[in-house]
Amino acid sequence: MSTRDRPAGRRFLTTPAGIALCLFLAIGAYFLWAEHQAHVWAAVPYLPWLLLLACPLLHLFMHGGPGGHDDHRGGSGGGPGGADR
Repeated sequence: MSTRDRPAGRRFLTTPAGIALCLFLAIGAYFLWAEHQAHVWAAVPYLPWLLLLACPLLHLFMHGGPGGHDDHRGGSGGGPGGADR
C-alpha cells in the first residue's frame, strides 16, 4: 500500500503493520534489557570516564589527527568562510 492509497491523516504507526512493528520492538527491548541488565549496571560507574575517553578519539577520527585543521587556515575552502577557487 503506497502513501497515495492510504486515507488522508492515517499514519504508519496506526496501521496493523505499524502496531505489529511497535510490539516486536517492545518485546525485543524487554528481552535485551532482561538478558543484559547485569552488563549495563556493571558499566555505569565507568560511563563518565568512557565519555572523557571518547573526546580525544572523536577529535582524532573526525579531524584527521593533530594536523587535520590545516585546510581551514587559508580560508579558501568551500565553507562559509571562503570561496571556491
